[in-house]
Amino acid sequence: MSRPEPSVFQALFGRRSIREFTDQDVASEDVRHILDAGRWAPSGLNNQPWRFLVLREGDPRKRVLEECTKYAHVVRRAKVLIGVFLWKSAMYHEGKDHQTAGACIQNMLLAIHGLGLGGVWLGEIINQEAAVFDILKLPPGRLRLMAFIALGHPARPGSSTRRELSELLLEDF
Repeated sequence: MSRPEPSVFQALFGRRSIREFTDQDVASEDVRHILDAGRWAPSGLNNQPWRFLVLREGDPRKRVLEECTKYAHVVRRAKVLIGVFLWKSAMYHEGKDHQTAGACIQNMLLAIHGLGLGGVWLGEIINQEAAVFDILKLPPGRLRLMAFIALGHPARPGSSTRRELSELLLEDF
């Protein structure tokens, strides 16, 4: 008899990175649900160091951000970009706070999937952090760029494979 698959596992195993989007707009209510999912991620000492910036289609800054990543085509087609930053004065441990940003981003990606939308984590853009801060007119001394999430209605389903668990275990259990 197989073990039933709760909805959390369906979401974890069903979510895919989506890089192509339709022209359909994303509802503001959906964006709010996605941000709420992010803010409910675990954080050390409950410091909640994340800060968000939402850029919608038509925002001129979104267009300029295309120049800051090799994934310009994804940024261009996304209906919404969510910038995820850490507020430096709320941080207490660099490594731990980077982990908490990852949990925040994963929560948002799962929320995107749960809403029937598609999204992708754009982490490569952190290599252009100074340019991003300049474009967005944000204070680099106060914030640390963690990623942007590009999202919209999926133009096609995503696909992915995973290594066998036995390849990833350092020792059998």
